[in-house]
Amino acid sequence: MTPATPAPEASPKAPATAPLDYEEEGWASGLRVVVGIDEAGLGPVAGPVMVGAVALHPGQRFEGCTDSKQVSPSRREELARRIRSESLAWRVAAASTREIERLNVRAATIVAMRRALDRLAVPAELVLVDGNPVPELGEHRSIVGGDRASHSIACASILAKVTRDRLMRRLDARYPLYGWASNKGYRTREHMEAIRRHGPTPHHRITFQGVLQTELEFSPEPDRTADPRRDPPRDPEA
Repeated sequence: MTPATPAPEASPKAPATAPLDYEEEGWASGLRVVVGIDEAGLGPVAGPVMVGAVALHPGQRFEGCTDSKQVSPSRREELARRIRSESLAWRVAAASTREIERLNVRAATIVAMRRALDRLAVPAELVLVDGNPVPELGEHRSIVGGDRASHSIACASILAKVTRDRLMRRLDARYPLYGWASNKGYRTREHMEAIRRHGPTPHHRITFQGVLQTELEFSPEPDRTADPRRDPPRDPEA
């Protein structure tokens, strides 16, 4: 495991597409399976964490693929479709809300990272991780700002974001009072007010800051259109 590598500073005129520098370094050394991994859903107060893992064919890139937060929803969907159909290998894995509550969000994210890597169709020879080193993953290379500096990490970012957003829209159909189709489980004023008025669901992270206090304030007779006592659906693996 190497120390975190800072991403190169981008000039104002730098292209939006994340570069292949880190991947090309691996391919040039004789490695074939260079895998980028990234997560979506660390910060929300509801829903799972999703982790994407993507291995590209040598030299492969998808124009416009970069940090998912900088890409429009429609473009993310199109990129996700191409990444799934054209990349060497890919996988998306989840850590459920229950796992986040039991382990804490960082540990649950590492579990999801491990699942995504273990379920790839081909074993990773080099793993590129967005952010700081993750000792629990074993040998890997961490890249600060990796979703803008590494093309495979950017692809993983897109898959994780698209998969999680789809899940939150499906959950919104079951629990329409919380606005998940739009807020994706993040801590908006309207979302927290909905928890206060209607109580939390099994998909809320009760241990997150503010959620427990909000739960304690909710009405004892909430008006729910979905029963929060029902077992939550299994988080899908794309």
